[in-house]
Amino acid sequence: MTDPETPGTNQGPVTISTSSSERAPIIYFDGASCFGHHNGAIQIELAANLLMPVGAAVRVDVVQTAHLRCSVAAALALREALDKALAMYQQGQQQPRPEEIPAVKN
Repeated sequence: MTDPETPGTNQGPVTISTSSSERAPIIYFDGASCFGHHNGAIQIELAANLLMPVGAAVRVDVVQTAHLRCSVAAALALREALDKALAMYQQGQQQPRPEEIPAVKN
């Protein structure tokens, strides 16, 4: 029997329904404002900064953009996806820059 709190490593192919893909919200956030757990559910609040003009100055307001609620297994799967995305990003940052092509050729 598998551990219900550990995501399966070999779950087979997953098909995303085409009827929901274009309707899924895009959630932007600048950070996680707080987190916790309740009755076995992981809770994470995501927040974004808003720049609000105040005369000649700017005030930063922080607003909640999402309330994430998920099982432990889903949180582990999300963490794994984030770790892999960050590794891909870091690998791209380490690639040597391509040689620039001169604007004028001889």
